[in-house]
Amino acid sequence: MNTNYCQQINASLGQQFMCSDVNGFTRIRTPFLYPDGDVIDVFLKDRDGILSVSDMGEGLNWLRMQTPAKRRSPKQNKLVEDVRKTLGLELFKGALVARVRPGEDLTPVVIRVAEGSLRLSDLWFTMRTRTVESTSEEVEDYLKDWNVNYEVRPKLLGRSGRTWQPDFFTRTPSQSSLVCVLSTGNKATAKKVTEHVVTTWVDLSHLTTEQEPKKFVSVFDDTSDVWGREDFNLLEGLSEVTFLSKPEEVRAALAA
Repeated sequence: MNTNYCQQINASLGQQFMCSDVNGFTRIRTPFLYPDGDVIDVFLKDRDGILSVSDMGEGLNWLRMQTPAKRRSPKQNKLVEDVRKTLGLELFKGALVARVRPGEDLTPVVIRVAEGSLRLSDLWFTMRTRTVESTSEEVEDYLKDWNVNYEVRPKLLGRSGRTWQPDFFTRTPSQSSLVCVLSTGNKATAKKVTEHVVTTWVDLSHLTTEQEPKKFVSVFDDTSDVWGREDFNLLEGLSEVTFLSKPEEVRAALAA
């Protein structure tokens, strides 16, 4: 353990920051905590006189372990990038990293990296409260990026006389489409979500045979592992099934 580094930190921050050797790194145990009470550690490494400070990927790893989602959404990735930029850090292979420049005080660098891990863990709240509305907003962001003309939640009369509101009515040069976004973080409610969209497409099926026919597109939010093969099968006969994790396929479906 490099006692000089630890002496610098203890002189500035006191005994709340504790040093120890771990696999060739100097681990600094900070007083900062993840939302579940786990301690936030950062790690020092001296390579040929170049000192770097890293969270060793623990911030993003902690975040990943709190959610069943397979991936972060584009908005969440943007928030991660905002954290990195705000604190002047690098993101390398999932780890927050900062170099200590010659003559630079080590202590503020340690604080920046620890704060970065803390802010990443706060993104858990955005994942925990992920809803159909936020997923629809994500699809809407794609539509804007693709310069697709769209209307949000149009009111359409079904053959039963009931009014339905798909999430989007889109229009491209080659195709007009109605889009339903299926999203839930609860496996128990996934079937009900699917059945609601099935009923929507069945009752609006007359719109597919008009002089200006509408194509039906179902977008599954597959960032949560709640859907079964039967959900996809139910909708494949009524609409084109696409997935949020493959936005280019969604784009192709709207333009086809």
